[in-house]
Amino acid sequence: MPYWGFDEKAHEGGRLVINAKVAQKIAGVFEKLYEDRYPIHKMVPVDEFKGDDFDSIEANNTSAFNCRQATGSSNWSRHAYGMAVDLNPCQNPYVSTSGTIAHPSCKKYYKTRNAEDPGVITAGDNVVKAFGSIGWKWGGYWAGTKDYQHFSDSR
Repeated sequence: MPYWGFDEKAHEGGRLVINAKVAQKIAGVFEKLYEDRYPIHKMVPVDEFKGDDFDSIEANNTSAFNCRQATGSSNWSRHAYGMAVDLNPCQNPYVSTSGTIAHPSCKKYYKTRNAEDPGVITAGDNVVKAFGSIGWKWGGYWAGTKDYQHFSDSR
C-alpha cells in the first residue's frame, strides 16, 4: 500500500495484515490518508518483529494484525482478529491513566506532542474522520487510559 513518509516522499510497499471482511474499507481509509498526505513512519507486518508488539511500537511501526492479548487483559486484542490498526505509535502512544508510557523511545515524542506535528492524531482530525467513515472508533476517545494510535471496529 502506498503511503507518505515523514521525509515528505511517497513510499510504495507498505503492508498491513487485516481481516478480509474489512480489507476494502481499510484500503479506502488509507487511500484518504494518502490523499491527505498524512505521514506514516513505517508500515510492515509485526512478523518482521517476530510478533513482538513492544518492538514494533519501539520502531514506530504502523500495524494491524497481531495475535496477542489486549494490553492489561487476558482477553484477545482486536488486533488478534485483524480488526484494529495502530498508526504511528510513537507520535500517538498508549498512555495509562497515571500518564505512563511504556515505550522509552516514544516518550520524547509524547512530551512535546502537538496537533501540528507530523503524524499526530487528534480529536476530530482527518484521520479520526476517515476511520469514523467506516464505523471504526479511536482509542483517543477512551475514558481513562488513552490509546492514541488505535482504531478498531468496536472499541
